[in-house]
Amino acid sequence: MNSADKKKFRAEAHTLKPVVMIGQSGLTASVIAELEIALNTHELLKVKIRAERDDRKPIIEKMCTESGAELIQSIGQIAVIYRRNPDK
Repeated sequence: MNSADKKKFRAEAHTLKPVVMIGQSGLTASVIAELEIALNTHELLKVKIRAERDDRKPIIEKMCTESGAELIQSIGQIAVIYRRNPDK
């Protein structure tokens, strides 16, 4: 994905609310299942990660790897990810 696409997705994501929240338990199987459903439905998501600052980056990397999504932006506790739905 090039920088122009990422810029467009960041602008679109600005008005979105977090759809998936990752809490104290971290990235569990049920959270990944919800993430899959949300990505299939919306393609572009905001995810709120309620973890310590040092723990967020590994969670984001694992989340993107397991779901096949690409990180668009990460600011504080909010990560914006995108995965194209081939059915749409």
